[in-house]
Amino acid sequence: MRIGLVASLAWQDYRNDAWLSACSVLALVAVIAPLLVLFGLKFGLVGSLTQRLETDPATREIIPLGGGRFSSAFVEQLGRRSDVAFAIPRTRQIAATAQVGGLVLEMLPTAPGDPLLAGLPIPEGLDQIVLSHTAAEKLAARPGDWLETRFARQLAGRVEAQRTRVQVRAVLPLEAFARDGLFADLVLLEAVEDYRDGRAVPALGWAGDTVAVGEQRVYPAFRLYARGLTDVEPLRLYFAGQNLLVSTQAQTIAQVQSLSRNLSVVFWIICGLALAGAFAATFAGALAAVARKRRELSVLRLLGFSTAALLLFVVLQALYSASVAAVLSAGLYGLAEAGLNRLFVQVPGEYASHLLARHYGLALAAVLGVSAVAAACGGWRVARIQASEGIRDV
Repeated sequence: MRIGLVASLAWQDYRNDAWLSACSVLALVAVIAPLLVLFGLKFGLVGSLTQRLETDPATREIIPLGGGRFSSAFVEQLGRRSDVAFAIPRTRQIAATAQVGGLVLEMLPTAPGDPLLAGLPIPEGLDQIVLSHTAAEKLAARPGDWLETRFARQLAGRVEAQRTRVQVRAVLPLEAFARDGLFADLVLLEAVEDYRDGRAVPALGWAGDTVAVGEQRVYPAFRLYARGLTDVEPLRLYFAGQNLLVSTQAQTIAQVQSLSRNLSVVFWIICGLALAGAFAATFAGALAAVARKRRELSVLRLLGFSTAALLLFVVLQALYSASVAAVLSAGLYGLAEAGLNRLFVQVPGEYASHLLARHYGLALAAVLGVSAVAAACGGWRVARIQASEGIRDV
């Protein structure tokens, strides 16, 4: 079978029937373009919502509720779990405050891998901190500045205070942490807690009671972030199994995932109905083409073309229509995507409608596949065409 010759003849005949070819193309465009817009909206909206959740570390944060008693070994064990991205012990909140000028700042422990400090220098030791955006604005502080921090305690009815100087390593973006606070090495928070508990802090020269040798420090809470959105609910169930009450964003994540599933069901139902319609239209078009071109096909049979070659002739014309329709539909979708994103998107990097290159590839493969199968089913009547039917036209 001379495929090149069959393809050339099919293309010439396709061009000669330009009006009918255009009608078949427009019929397919009427199916493909709306499906692309529908899937683009589904993928764009759900993708943007999911990306917003994934890029916001607060969505993956697991917050223990109530006072607990956690050892450093327990928190380290949590940090080694495959579904945990970051875990660090946290001292008592009532003791984790620092006064800088007239501003009281919340103190939070941090370490390498902290999602809130992604891309920023990590403070180390007793003299480095990272300020929140609001705190830096109120203190007019910038990276590299030195600040004097004051820590007060009430001991035996007397109010005492100690001061130490710390350097600002970086300032957090506002979206990362919207409260007045500072992030520091855990050793600084432990030192402040010890001082406020009346203990000595030799590293800073603060007097107090001597810490007993071998005394095990107990933490009332921890900072923990799940590795991904799908890890939040399993972690909540794990802590529930440990009789630990935690606060998570599992419900918000579940709502987005449910929306994605429901939209997928709706899309595939509509897609199935539309493709069935396209299949029927292509099938009917192939039947009509065989009936309309019976004389021409019989002449080709007389010239020695096999049944497979005649069937390929019909299928190729359907593929020509499908290819042109796919290109036109992609162009129309591109215009619709640009308009929808311009109208409804205010946040850079998010989309109301969006498709990836692989989505275009899958759509093209689906259109070509459905068209080829439909044309083959409808064009199978060429097997009944006899060479004798073309003798009168030779």
